[in-house]
Amino acid sequence: MAIKLYKELKLESPDMVCGWPGIGRIGIVAADYLRRVISAEEVGEIEPWDFFEPRKVAIQDGLLKELEFPSNKFYYQRFGSKDLLLFIGEEQPAQGIGLYAVGEKAYRMANLVLDVAEKFGVRRIYTSGAAVAQIHHSLKPKVWAVPNNEDMLDEMRGLKNIFLMSQIEGRQGQSAITGLNGLLLGVAKKRNMEAVCLMGEIPYYLQASPWPYTKASISVLEALANILGLEIDLMPLEEMARKMDSGIDTFLNNLYVAEAIPEQIRNKIRESIERLKLDNESLGPITEEDQKRIMEQIDEFFKRGESGSDRAS
Repeated sequence: MAIKLYKELKLESPDMVCGWPGIGRIGIVAADYLRRVISAEEVGEIEPWDFFEPRKVAIQDGLLKELEFPSNKFYYQRFGSKDLLLFIGEEQPAQGIGLYAVGEKAYRMANLVLDVAEKFGVRRIYTSGAAVAQIHHSLKPKVWAVPNNEDMLDEMRGLKNIFLMSQIEGRQGQSAITGLNGLLLGVAKKRNMEAVCLMGEIPYYLQASPWPYTKASISVLEALANILGLEIDLMPLEEMARKMDSGIDTFLNNLYVAEAIPEQIRNKIRESIERLKLDNESLGPITEEDQKRIMEQIDEFFKRGESGSDRAS
């Protein structure tokens, strides 16, 4: 049995929030922080055997003790008169060397999550992830909303700091959501279930960063709190975001003087990033060629793993 529920719940039109790792760990940080702040109780899981390879083998006294797999668990809490379910997966079921969910395993995982949602009469499903954007890390990330139902469009338009993807300059209503965030929306639509993905902006120059981009997770949580009528204390995340900003500043300053990168490229990186400090609504896009060149240099800088002082805390 792939779904294992620990108890029967009688819920009244609950909402469900789902989170997985992805760029900047935006979705999973938001979902897991919400789980902790509302003290949600673990109520079930999707058993991992058919979806993941073991990530650790525990040996004790020379004998195999257990295999450790990524967890994929359901949580529940009631606040006021509202029921909320959460699903948090430590890993997406990928195929080959990819990091994001694709293929038959991913489709099965999405359907199992929706089976549980359907069982408990979930009213709406929320997923969250990253929106790679031309934004400076010192600015507040917007949240891009992608609903799978036209009836939600007006609701999303009326919410603070939330924009439909079609409203984002240069998107022209066309884009794609990778991994389980996008797949779950599509499968939910096929099953006539209401779902929306809330994506927090992350600066394009940090998309390869190994650090969680906490500032975007805060924007996603603010959006969820607004929609669900929750009051969430975000001070711990805000303090983490302040430290992250300082670490990113240090990283960029080291990048701008890195001798391994040609001076002309360093100057181009600095110019492209620093101009984002202006009102980003008024900025036109940099060329794809420039962005590709900049990202190649930044990716290489991340991979080399410069000294500890170059890393955000």
